[in-house]
Amino acid sequence: MGMHMAHIMSSGMGGLRTAGDLVAWMQISRKMKINDAKQYVAQKLCIGVLDLCDEEVMRRIREDLGIGIITSVAGSPKGIRAKIKIADLLEIPINSVTLFKSQIGK
Repeated sequence: MGMHMAHIMSSGMGGLRTAGDLVAWMQISRKMKINDAKQYVAQKLCIGVLDLCDEEVMRRIREDLGIGIITSVAGSPKGIRAKIKIADLLEIPINSVTLFKSQIGK
């Protein structure tokens, strides 16, 4: 994961606070350029590209979609549940999700 992690951390969109992790997933998994990745994620979330870096907007969207937030909210998806939702939303394979599903027989 070496450089991929460095890229995710330096993408400047705030990771889980905004949509930085989602954009980075698209850059890594689909080899998209940053602007294409932002456009794809914004389209999947049904928001504008500028909203991707707005912490207020993204907090509400991440909670509504169950794709993980920084501070835990009782009953909201976190960990592998949030990753499964991200993989489904962005239509990408995530290794840990694939492994988890294979171990539970789905």
